[in-house]
Amino acid sequence: MDPATFDYALPPELIAQSPVEPRDSSRLLVVRRTGERLEHRHFRDVVEYLREGDVLVLNDTRVMRSRLWARRRPQGGRVELLLLRRVERRPEGAEIWHALVKPGRRAPAGQEMEAGDGQLRVRVLERTADGGRLVELTSRDGTVSEVLARIGTVPLPPYIRRPLDDPERYQTVYAREEGSAAAPTAGLHFTASLLERIRQVGVEVVSLTLHVGVGTFRPVRAPVVEQHVMHEEFFTVPAATADAIARARQQGGRVWAVGTTVVRALESAAEETGDVRPGSAWTRLFIHPPYRFRVVDVLITNFHLPRSTLLMLVCAFGGTERILSAYREAVARRYRFYSLGDAMLILP
Repeated sequence: MDPATFDYALPPELIAQSPVEPRDSSRLLVVRRTGERLEHRHFRDVVEYLREGDVLVLNDTRVMRSRLWARRRPQGGRVELLLLRRVERRPEGAEIWHALVKPGRRAPAGQEMEAGDGQLRVRVLERTADGGRLVELTSRDGTVSEVLARIGTVPLPPYIRRPLDDPERYQTVYAREEGSAAAPTAGLHFTASLLERIRQVGVEVVSLTLHVGVGTFRPVRAPVVEQHVMHEEFFTVPAATADAIARARQQGGRVWAVGTTVVRALESAAEETGDVRPGSAWTRLFIHPPYRFRVVDVLITNFHLPRSTLLMLVCAFGGTERILSAYREAVARRYRFYSLGDAMLILP
């Protein structure tokens, strides 16, 4: 399949640069897989589409304060680091991380750096196959995690041009398990009160964890979609979540996935029968048309970048022509796009 199939025209001014307030006042485009009619609502109206016996699955990952500015030692020169995931904790307190470094030419193997006025020492161990670096972090005062909490910042996607007034707006209200390089953005629309309204309908609200990797923003550059190599992400499906999904399926309820990350985790954990195995694993599952979904019935998602694996997943779920037609409608009606933008609800 040609990646150009998943192109669309987007005026730059529709890329959201700041979130709306309150969270659930964002717009919601409702798409049905079995029909052409679209509905234009607000996100708080999502409760009207849920029904007793459904299960709503959230991704409770939390974005790390993983963006650092460091200075090379002894020669000077500023370097930006984005810590992607911890590889190892050493007994003496040092930590090994997989990181992206800009500019890469300033970070050869053996290069030493310091961040936070010397609170954190960084040593480049080696270049990785994807062009990143393995780095060793040691702290001067406290653990590495404690220092990162003080001097690190939450990374934003490259198309958001200025820092947020409140960095917590790039976290979901239920974010708990720290480990993501990016937010599971479909969940940014929920408020605590909206989740309570949903529970009152008789919907079971459960969670899993998938730590979002920076590869989520990379377009597919392979000549054909099927040749793209998916980035790897770690996920955990608790037994309570697997049990809730089993109950919903047995009783005729629907499984709602809040975001593409939840879809990837559930489909990665699914048996051919649709039963979900609890546990933890790494996944490289690349969902693109055609794909037979085994678990998810309903999807809440944001509007994604052209040629991205996220858009391909959504097209696999909702139908390529139907989804791209909905995107054209969203552009015409001036919806807000990408991480801080509006949402789409895809129903059976």
